[in-house]
Amino acid sequence: MPVLDDLQSAIQSIAGSAGSAVVRIGRGPGRGAGIVVAPGVVATNAHNLRGAQTTVTFSDGRQATGTVAGVDGDGDLAAITVDTAGARPLEWAGAAPGLGQPVFALAVPPGGGIRVTQGAVSATGRQFRGPGGRLIEDAVEHTAPLAPGSSGGPVVDATGRLLAVSTHRLGDGFYLAVPVSDSLRTRIEGLSRGESPTRRRLGVALAPTQVARRIRAAAGLPERDGLLVRGVEDASPAAVAGIRRGDLLVSAGGVGVTSLEQLTAALDAAEDTLALGLVRGAEELEVTVRFPAPEEPES
Repeated sequence: MPVLDDLQSAIQSIAGSAGSAVVRIGRGPGRGAGIVVAPGVVATNAHNLRGAQTTVTFSDGRQATGTVAGVDGDGDLAAITVDTAGARPLEWAGAAPGLGQPVFALAVPPGGGIRVTQGAVSATGRQFRGPGGRLIEDAVEHTAPLAPGSSGGPVVDATGRLLAVSTHRLGDGFYLAVPVSDSLRTRIEGLSRGESPTRRRLGVALAPTQVARRIRAAAGLPERDGLLVRGVEDASPAAVAGIRRGDLLVSAGGVGVTSLEQLTAALDAAEDTLALGLVRGAEELEVTVRFPAPEEPES
């Protein structure tokens, strides 16, 4: 059948042209996948890493120890420096994939070789939360099957050019990936130079408004919208400011807060301090959170 023959030829061609740029991250079956994006540089998801070094396994079976150069935990992206030897960096596509576009996902399975699966872009403009809880926008959803341990690997077009970086499985045969863009390339280049982004953090665990309302109602307290503080990290900016577990965060920088996105926007806009409005029981409070100066990057 011509269609199946064409698909087989495409998969074989992709495995040959792009396969050497795909790696496995971690020992044994690995924790994830990665992409050779430049000589000596592998990009992967931040959630695939544990510590400053990791084992990198190439599709030909060669293993090398890679060093984490930079990590963007909120964006779930990291760069690893490693001896890529003869692995050819993956060529980038000129634009993000569109709805319905055929795509191919690659990974290095245990035992070596290259795994290639085929699917299509099922949605664009998707959102998901990174490991730090911040929203990652403009993701693409695709249907190319991915085995566990494939996050951080490439999604490519029929010519083997990079279209997106796989992030995680949604279930029921759907997967999310971060599409290529000038911003993604700039971020990876910065991470490879050791430029890990730093963002303001309160150091709290939060519950959404609907949970806060339910808990306050159960305790007989007046109904209020806000984010419920479920925990406070020791010695964090929030702890130093006197924020406690059970406080209801209702404003940041004088603006009402009912979602995590509103809070992160206020944190990103903050400089040295940020005024937070709290409700503790029935008492209204305002505290000032002070942030430490960012560390200078190593030269």
